[in-house]
Formats: sequence, C-alpha cells, structure tokens
Amino acid sequence: MFADFGVYAGLFAAAFAAATILPMQSEALLAGLLLTHSYPASVLLAVASLGNVLGSVLNWLLGRGIEQFRQRKWFPASEAQLERAARWYQRYGKWTLILSWVPVIGDPLTVIAGVLREPLWRFVLIVAVAKTARYLAVYALASSW
Repeated sequence: MFADFGVYAGLFAAAFAAATILPMQSEALLAGLLLTHSYPASVLLAVASLGNVLGSVLNWLLGRGIEQFRQRKWFPASEAQLERAARWYQRYGKWTLILSWVPVIGDPLTVIAGVLREPLWRFVLIVAVAKTARYLAVYALASSW
C-alpha cells in the first residue's frame, strides 16, 4: 500500500515538474508504469494529468507575478520579446494553449498566458484537455506493445 503511494507520488511529482520550465519529462515514466500492468491505467492517467495541469498552473501564476519585475535587468525576456509574444498570443488567442503539451514551446506559452491575464478557469480547461490528451496518446502507444 505505501509502495503504491510512492509510485503515484513519484509520477505526480515528475508530471508536475515536467510542466514547469524545468527540463524534465514524464511520458517515459508513465509508459513504463503502464507497461508493468501493476497499477490501474485510469489512476495513472489521472495522477499524471493532475500533476501536469497543476505544474502549468504554477507557470500561469509565475506569469501573473513576474510582470512587476519587467523593468529589472535580470528579467528573462526583453521588452521586444514580450511585445512579440503578446501580439502572437493576442492574434491566435487562448487556443494556443492547446499546444501546452508540446516540448519547448508549451511551458513558455503557459507563462505568457499568465502574463497576459488569461482567465484561470479557461486556462485550466484548455490545458487540462491538451495535457490529458497527450497522456491518453502515451497510454494508446503503451497499450499497443
């Protein structure tokens, strides 16, 4: 029982961290756990999805809070980069969050959504669909083995 908790906690932590700007990946862990057939797939998918969505919410919160430091020298993006990102996001809108699951571009998109004040409820809804769909694709691939 405690070992199961550790597995689920580890998967949650990996999925959470993978959704932040940290260079991590959770798909391989999920696939490995699915291939063992030792844990219910529905629980693994729910835990990974929840962790990944909550990690994206952290990015959104960072985006909301980092705006106040925009004029500091250490700020990670120039004024021109922020304006370009804002124009791009405003042009394509909230639906760009469907790409939140894509490596490299997905995490910055979730931060930009926070900076540009995307409503949290809509952010969570779109990101949850995108990230859960990605894990369902991992499940489909792992099930075919």
